[in-house]
Amino acid sequence: MKLEGKVALVTGGTTGIGLATALEFAKQGAKVYITGRRQQELDAAAEAIGHGAVGVRADSAMLEDLDRVYAEIGKRSGQLDILFANAGGGDMQPLGAITEEHFDRVFGTNVRGTLFTVQKALPLLKDGASVILTGSTTSVQGTENFSVYSASKAAVRNFARSWLLDLKPRRIRVNVISPGPVGTPGLAGLVPAEHKDGLFGHLASLVPMGRLAEPDEIAKGVLFLASDDSSFVNGIELFVDGGIAQI
Repeated sequence: MKLEGKVALVTGGTTGIGLATALEFAKQGAKVYITGRRQQELDAAAEAIGHGAVGVRADSAMLEDLDRVYAEIGKRSGQLDILFANAGGGDMQPLGAITEEHFDRVFGTNVRGTLFTVQKALPLLKDGASVILTGSTTSVQGTENFSVYSASKAAVRNFARSWLLDLKPRRIRVNVISPGPVGTPGLAGLVPAEHKDGLFGHLASLVPMGRLAEPDEIAKGVLFLASDDSSFVNGIELFVDGGIAQI
């Protein structure tokens, strides 16, 4: 098992990519902690993950919630080997309709939340730990009606480049996983339910492989970055996108 004896935190771990990754980490021997904003979903996810997984209710944009998460991990495990700062999201607004609320919410979760998720983890992170941030192919592509989300993920990409220098003395690696379109509830939630199939079909048509990714396909990329298989990989953006951002 690739993560035997490791302690891992997955933020936004109740559904989609986060849940698939938590399942993969647990299967590979890690002690897994997950966060989520809704207790019922959090409890269900922890039960599904098994292997002693622990769910801690938290909104990653709220600093006091993050303090509570790390206090719990410190009390139970005393250290952190892997941090997957995955919590995030966004919705579509065209230029001309963007509001302060929209901007603050998306940047609050995706940028502010990612920053403080990592910064507040530093006392627990072991030297030589692995930090993985969730990016997106939208950070390198123009996407209609999605500029705020796309800009937030471009900021996340640069965090990795800068933080690996800040953390160089501790040999902590920082990498980014950038999925293409993935068949998750979050993607479906971008449009009304009656338009879901149309959205999925359109996005699949843009991917050279002709389909959306499954969450566990992204999770395997995160596992690579979390494990010693990537021991000399630092600061990269690993696209798991079926080729959509490569053409």
